[in-house]
Amino acid sequence: MRKAIFAGLVLLLIAGAGTAAGQDQPQSGSLEKPISWDNWRAAKDMAVKSDEEGKYVEALQYYLEYTRQAEGLGNMELVAWGKNNAAYMIIKRHKQDSTIDLTPAKKFLEEGLAIDKAADDCKKCLATNMEYVNLFLKK
Repeated sequence: MRKAIFAGLVLLLIAGAGTAAGQDQPQSGSLEKPISWDNWRAAKDMAVKSDEEGKYVEALQYYLEYTRQAEGLGNMELVAWGKNNAAYMIIKRHKQDSTIDLTPAKKFLEEGLAIDKAADDCKKCLATNMEYVNLFLKK
């Protein structure tokens, strides 16, 4: 049951992360925050706090918002870090519960690795996390 709930949450979050990158204001009726450096920093701070508290699903949500904000700001280096960190929250959950599906983590890592402007240290983290995911997923 926990696996199904977590997988459903991840799928909802992935669907929400696919919003238009250049959107400056949320659409009417949307709960999305407008794109800004302040909102990116707030998402980053909340993601780090949630991670430190062991609230990995909550941290994943904030890292997806971090990524959406970075996309809107046109900072692809931060987008790569956001995708890596979102994937790592799924990996942390998998380490707690091996029934957690790593497919969404693999998707985030593939997207991060495809970003040309990702920093070298980010690419190393993405690759290391991909190695972990590939140990458990069939190619």
